[in-house]
Amino acid sequence: MNPPPAWWVPVAAAGDLRAAIPLAARAFGEDLVLWRAGDAASPGGPSAPSVFTDRCPHRGARLSRGQVQGGQLECPYHGWRFDAAGRTVGIPSLPDFTPPETHRACAWQAMEAHGLVWVALVSTPRAAPHGPDLLQAAEGLAALPSRRVLCGPFDVATSAPRVVENFLDTAHFGFVHEGFLGSRDQLAVPDYRVEHDDLGRPRVPLYRAWQPRASESASGGAWVDYTYRLLGPWSALLTKKAEGAAPSEAYALWCNPLEEEATRVWFTICTDDQTLSDEALRDFQTTIFRQDAPVLESQRPRRLPLSGGELHCAADRLSVAYRRWLLTLPAAFGTC
Repeated sequence: MNPPPAWWVPVAAAGDLRAAIPLAARAFGEDLVLWRAGDAASPGGPSAPSVFTDRCPHRGARLSRGQVQGGQLECPYHGWRFDAAGRTVGIPSLPDFTPPETHRACAWQAMEAHGLVWVALVSTPRAAPHGPDLLQAAEGLAALPSRRVLCGPFDVATSAPRVVENFLDTAHFGFVHEGFLGSRDQLAVPDYRVEHDDLGRPRVPLYRAWQPRASESASGGAWVDYTYRLLGPWSALLTKKAEGAAPSEAYALWCNPLEEEATRVWFTICTDDQTLSDEALRDFQTTIFRQDAPVLESQRPRRLPLSGGELHCAADRLSVAYRRWLLTLPAAFGTC
């Protein structure tokens, strides 16, 4: 298998990673194990997550079947113990032996951001241009409504680039989301402008659409102003504001490329609406994604074609800009 790409991707909700209980995860076709050396009761509070390839370097057992003992991850087969950096610190069958530095589990980088645990190869810069740290800046999520609701995960049998392109697509609203985000009476896609930021990422500063029910709180149809921007190869952000006194909202899309043709998806809803419960907001987003999923899974090829084979029209200019941008990146996972 080729080494996974050097990008940060989310692999689990931070709340699902509890101390003393290793958590199995997956990204880029690799099995992973997530764990914490300490919990909330530990001095200094819960420790940062550690992430290893889910394979003991001794005899290949899955470390996610082990347990955390004394701040170390213990293999379930022979009890080899690893510290948070992956170094072997104990071999029960040789209690007087000091393992050399080369006796290590394969460690990945890990960080928490936006309620998710993100991972990347050790060689990936922590503040990579397309990493989650970027979104803490004023130009990203920090400038959006402060109420945040994490939705997901949703698993879909298609590539991550297909999921992102669908998120950027507006021409399907009146068909896939009829009665919610679109209407058959308003199918025409208005003219809109695609720009590029300093990192070359496509964005649309204004897209105006008629929507029968743009959000869970909407009581009727309204014109809605959207903005779209790519955050990374497999993440994007839209903001929306309906006319009148409607709340301001934003939706961040986070994709984990489990395999070339399988994706796990989360959304972060940012809203200044204080009237709806978190459950109601999640239910609405679940409804929308369940409308998208069957169409996404029907597309062939499941990998996003960057070398031709699909037709385009003027309504697809943002999708085309996304494909062209992917061609400039070392991010071919899920494309053909």
